[in-house]
Amino acid sequence: MAVPKRKVSKARRDSRSANKGIKPQTFGKCQNCTEPIMSHQVCSACGFYKGHKVLVTKNERSIKRAEMRAAAAKDAPVTEADSSEPKE
Repeated sequence: MAVPKRKVSKARRDSRSANKGIKPQTFGKCQNCTEPIMSHQVCSACGFYKGHKVLVTKNERSIKRAEMRAAAAKDAPVTEADSSEPKE
């Protein structure tokens, strides 16, 4: 019969059962867009938390950036290199 060579310490003995309490995480649905999200977390798809907008999403940032670039291009002065008219 197998006999332990040394006494097992309390820490080593207790660490064997340390992960028994882990349970699978539960997911809920976002109230705004019905994406699955973890509880007590902001929805990464729409940026809402408990019915309030608290986060600017990546899609919204890209739309705003495109609008700003279009406005900047509209206001920019036209140089000779940019013009398509031939020189005389």
